[in-house]
Amino acid sequence: MYQFVSVLVILVSILLVLIVLVQNSKGGGLASNFSASNQVMGVRKTADFLEKATWTLAGSLLILAFVSVMVLPRGQMQSGAAIDEELQNMNVPSQELPDFGIGGEETTTDETAGDSL
Repeated sequence: MYQFVSVLVILVSILLVLIVLVQNSKGGGLASNFSASNQVMGVRKTADFLEKATWTLAGSLLILAFVSVMVLPRGQMQSGAAIDEELQNMNVPSQELPDFGIGGEETTTDETAGDSL
């Protein structure tokens, strides 16, 4: 059921984007190229149709969003996320620092350099 609602949300979203892109902000819209006003679907009727389609698709998108939350599968959820389980089960590798001989057993003595002066 959740996949069906998700597909409907995607389809309504795509249709809403297409309807909004067809509209013209100055009211011309789809029929702005037609010069005759006595056509079956003139400028005013086309603008009314696009406006009603926009509001209908926006309302249906809102309703589908609420429906998708209600049909969200909750029984399949685990107590923790899969990545949390993998982080807890991960072995931490031992890190050995390289020995550069600084401050260790093999330090060079500058006593011989100081004695020669």
